[in-house]
Amino acid sequence: MNYFELFSFTPTYQIDTALLAERYRELQRAVHPDKFANASEQDKRIAVQRTAQVNDGFSTLKDPILRAEHMLSLNGIDLKHESTTVKDTHFLMQQMEWRESLEDISDSSDPDAVISDLHESFSDYAKQIAEDLSGLLSSTNEAELLQAAELIRKLKFMAKLQIELERIEDALFE
Repeated sequence: MNYFELFSFTPTYQIDTALLAERYRELQRAVHPDKFANASEQDKRIAVQRTAQVNDGFSTLKDPILRAEHMLSLNGIDLKHESTTVKDTHFLMQQMEWRESLEDISDSSDPDAVISDLHESFSDYAKQIAEDLSGLLSSTNEAELLQAAELIRKLKFMAKLQIELERIEDALFE
């Protein structure tokens, strides 16, 4: 299913999330199973299926990583169940530095500063990836789409790092 079509969006990486939420509410009102309480069993089942599609579409389009994966899947590249790793050695070295910094937070004399620096570093790197990704995802060129897939893998890693940083931060300041 093409969630961009479902929500009447042109397939693009940058979307208006407020408009997405508005269209989500409209679609939910139109297909909500409660509207079909007195309908046939088949109509009730269809309403439940459509509600699930709307919910899945909203979740997919509002999340930048899932949105990017969906865009690739519309072009025949499925990343959902892959186990390919990032091959960019510069990124792998940066990843090791970030991991070491995460491990050193608890031993730091100023963990607040380290956490703040890491948040900024993660954010800056992810923003750059997202900018590059936006252009690549608008392409139909297979090489550019494969480059986009590599950037999505990096974004997934960045999201995991961010979650780990937040977990460490919560543990330190509880």
